Amino acid sequence: MSRETQLTERVLDLVGDRAEAEVLGSTGNLALTRFANSFIHQNVAEEGEAVSLRVAVDGRVASSKTTVTSDDALAAFVDAALETAAMQPVDDDWPGVAAPAVLPAVEHADEATYDASPDERAELVKAFVDAGNGMLAAGYCQTEGRSVAFANSAGHAVSGRSTSAIIDGIHQTGTSAGAGHAASVAIGDLDGAAVGALAAERAIDSATPIDANPGEYEVILAPEAIGTLAVFLGFYGFNGKMLSEGQSFVDLGAQQFDGHFQMWDDITDPRAMGVPFDTEGTPKVRLDLVADGVTRGVAHNRKTAQKFGVASNGNNIPGSEGWGPVPTNVFVGGGDRSVDELIAGVERGIYVSTFNYCRVLDPKTMVVTGLTRNGTFMIENGRIADAVSNMRFTQSFVDALGRDTILGLGNDARFADSEFAPGIMYVPTMHLASWNFTGGTEG
Repeated sequence: MSRETQLTERVLDLVGDRAEAEVLGSTGNLALTRFANSFIHQNVAEEGEAVSLRVAVDGRVASSKTTVTSDDALAAFVDAALETAAMQPVDDDWPGVAAPAVLPAVEHADEATYDASPDERAELVKAFVDAGNGMLAAGYCQTEGRSVAFANSAGHAVSGRSTSAIIDGIHQTGTSAGAGHAASVAIGDLDGAAVGALAAERAIDSATPIDANPGEYEVILAPEAIGTLAVFLGFYGFNGKMLSEGQSFVDLGAQQFDGHFQMWDDITDPRAMGVPFDTEGTPKVRLDLVADGVTRGVAHNRKTAQKFGVASNGNNIPGSEGWGPVPTNVFVGGGDRSVDELIAGVERGIYVSTFNYCRVLDPKTMVVTGLTRNGTFMIENGRIADAVSNMRFTQSFVDALGRDTILGLGNDARFADSEFAPGIMYVPTMHLASWNFTGGTEG
């Protein structure tokens, strides 16, 4: 029996018949190699185990987590959770714990990544740095391996394993920086030289920027920029809690997007990351969020699914009590055009590598403000003409992807970094008809 399964069974035994209970046990490792000024300056790694517990006593619910897992500590942990639950008001929306269910037959785990060494991460960093030909580089390489087990008082028990690897960094000139990013289940899939070369190219090409006038421009948005759009749409829109509270833009069944826009959540895709169940033990299923521009679904956990009279699609995450269920295995459909072909289709516009410091002004309309960063370029007559100083935008993400707005889709879909969720958005470059730039970095 695995250690994480032992932990879940031990905690359930300690709860006994005093409450309904859900237990999530995890073991694994997280390792990080950081570099700055083109030198590795930190290598840290941790191995550990953790237990999360949610109990319900006559509809009074409490959640807790611990990384101290001795028998005495777990006994005290359980008693404290039960005492906390007894002091809570009754949650009239408590859906109860999940009945036994069968998981999708997938596992997104790679042994080499689970056991990745500092030397292997250092080789990726070296390849990234060398691609800059003497420029200053900074960033990180991260590997993670996790084994997770879930069990509840209704007899439902599931387990799974997952791994991930990320290389992310910038190259810098004296006046500019360019970024590159790659992520995968397997460390062997990462090409540090290619990621570094992209970052270096962006840094060199943006070394002498001009100021562009604010206004509406056609845009080519690279995967990192599209990743940010996808994260915000998922977090604030395709979220059952936000929809139930009237804060989401979502209108199920309506043509809210361009007919070429496809967005879905699917743990069964071979490219996906993570385990095939959520923190309530619910199996994840493919969820079409947008199909041919029509809004089709939102992420649900057990509580929001009960409100809408549907089944949970397995999107409960830590913190869902506050911000709701969020899709975490998101894909955005791509096309057949290279980035150069997309650029060639723009008479006058702006290429954006990444967005930074994006904040929602109105979740109902998805108006967001933010900045460009690490590679912004003016496009003239189908070619990159000049680097552009970083610009502020104020733009509805829904309107930007609305009817007749997608002028081209790239064939370069990959896991992209984004505002606050690296590695869960698999997205392409896009050519959009209009983006509202409202000023420079100071206004």
